[in-house]
Amino acid sequence: MAQGRGPGGHFSRGYMTEEEKANQPKVTGALLRRVLSYLTPYKGRLMLVLVCIAAASFFTLLPSILTGKIIDEGLVKLDFGALVKYIVLSLAVTLGANLIGVAESYINTWIAQHITFDMRNQMYAHLQKMSQRFFTTNNQGDIITRMTSDIDGVQQVISGTFTSILSNVITLVIAAVAMFRKNWILALIGIVVVPLFTLPTRRAGKTRWKFANESQTCNDEINGILNETLSVSGQLLSKLFGKEQYEYQRYEEANGRMIRLNIRESMAGRWFRVALSTFTSIGPMLIYLVGGLLMIKNGADLTIGDITVLVALLGRMYMPVNSLLNIQVDWIRSMALFTRIFDYFDIPVEIENAPDAVTPRAAEGNLSFEHVGFGYEKDRPVLKDVNFELKAGHSVAIVGPSGSGKSTIINLIPRLYDVDAGRVTFDGTDVRKLDLGFLRAQVGVVSQETYLFNGSIRQNLLYARPDATEADMEAALKKANIWDFVLNQPEGLDAMVGNRGLKLSGGEKQRLSIARVLLKDPTIFIFDEATSALDSISEQKIQEAIDPIIQSRTSILIAHRLSTILAADEILVVKDGQIVERGQHASLVAKDGVYRELYETQFSKAMLPPEEGVSELERYIWGQQPADEPFDEEE
Repeated sequence: MAQGRGPGGHFSRGYMTEEEKANQPKVTGALLRRVLSYLTPYKGRLMLVLVCIAAASFFTLLPSILTGKIIDEGLVKLDFGALVKYIVLSLAVTLGANLIGVAESYINTWIAQHITFDMRNQMYAHLQKMSQRFFTTNNQGDIITRMTSDIDGVQQVISGTFTSILSNVITLVIAAVAMFRKNWILALIGIVVVPLFTLPTRRAGKTRWKFANESQTCNDEINGILNETLSVSGQLLSKLFGKEQYEYQRYEEANGRMIRLNIRESMAGRWFRVALSTFTSIGPMLIYLVGGLLMIKNGADLTIGDITVLVALLGRMYMPVNSLLNIQVDWIRSMALFTRIFDYFDIPVEIENAPDAVTPRAAEGNLSFEHVGFGYEKDRPVLKDVNFELKAGHSVAIVGPSGSGKSTIINLIPRLYDVDAGRVTFDGTDVRKLDLGFLRAQVGVVSQETYLFNGSIRQNLLYARPDATEADMEAALKKANIWDFVLNQPEGLDAMVGNRGLKLSGGEKQRLSIARVLLKDPTIFIFDEATSALDSISEQKIQEAIDPIIQSRTSILIAHRLSTILAADEILVVKDGQIVERGQHASLVAKDGVYRELYETQFSKAMLPPEEGVSELERYIWGQQPADEPFDEEE
């Protein structure tokens, strides 16, 4: 038929939309060579497919030719032996054609699957090398589409479009040759009529596709209404606002529109079949008419079997002709599919190892930012001339308003992005000159949005270090202050955490994340808002886990909680991408600058009131005791 499954498994149309016309790719020799490069490793099997297609096409048409023998030699001459012989031969040929078709389908599918296997692996490996910038600027759905449906479409192109072209061309050539050998006049009449068959097919196909598209849009709208209003939150909202009747009317109206569209689509198909049946009858009727005239009037060398063969061969030509008339559209769609995939392959790898990358034997953990400038977009700088140094074993807290560039600073350390100006050094070496694997092994990050895989606690821990022993995991969990929680689980380490860790509380996820980083045993620990979204009890448990790490490891803390910040050796205050203040808590509060403003608007929410009975140590912590005045630690 004129319509079927096209590249990507989408419904194939015999016409192009305006969007497709506007975005159709430029088919060049370079593009074709690139497409063929994926077929080259399988050229032996491709030749075998070509042979199978040719043989199957020939054997498929042979029963139509044998029909003439069955009529002339068996039925007209009343020769039962000949009748049986040609019937058996026709059945054998049909069986042979089907068996060859099965072999061709298997080989073809094998090739298509292996090509998509190669492309998926290549795409995944390429995407793994992309910088964080790629994933923050590109739509996640589009990335997944390239990996899944676009590459699946390649399989359909190879097993469907390419082989369909070969099969249709071979079928037409064999059928045309056979028809002209029988009678060139009738063959010519039949072939002239064939294009008429495509007119109702193309028109009805376009109409049905239009209705199907509108129906799908309406169906999407209905699904949206159902998802919104039948969810727990949606039902609660509609009840609280008294919108039940409104939502019912909205659903009823959309449902009515979809019913009307479905009826119109169905009726368009009915008229299509009427027109198709009429046009497919014209060719055979003309052959019967002209063939009968030639036999009756001119005594032409024609038999009833010959005319039957010509009619049968003509019927075999309808589908290939219609498919080939749409070949330009299918070809352009196929090339567009490859172009979309190649567009991703051609995105340059922004973060990669230098040719002379260095892998030090040991790491100390000294970190330095030297006049660092960076922007996610070249004309919009996020960091401007950032300078600071962090000695091994020390800690620094980075604070500042939202959007000031705090997280951007830490993203530059493991080279999730590369600096635009200046440099970041690790133990005196520019991080861009260090082996990427070595560098990232030295950096452990505990972020605010903890990501856990849908597996067990054990599997999530082993992601950091696959060779870790039970004792190693137990030690890490104890340091992260979550070992007791694991012991209370019936499955212990094998307890499932759920999709994205949804079976755990926020504090449990965060502590498990800390344990995972501890198991990695990095040189530098980074805590990015690790406690900002938690309740006070969870925060306390996490703080108890973080404090020993800060005391013993090189650490960077980004936090909104004052208790976390006070544990650092130095505080850096970032505003508008620059370090505007630095020092310790008391001295920064005394400056009456950005830090004091943050302190009064954010940190002071947890501040103790200056009441009687508050110790000098507590007053110092809350900025109410001058830093140079001594206090009694025993208090």
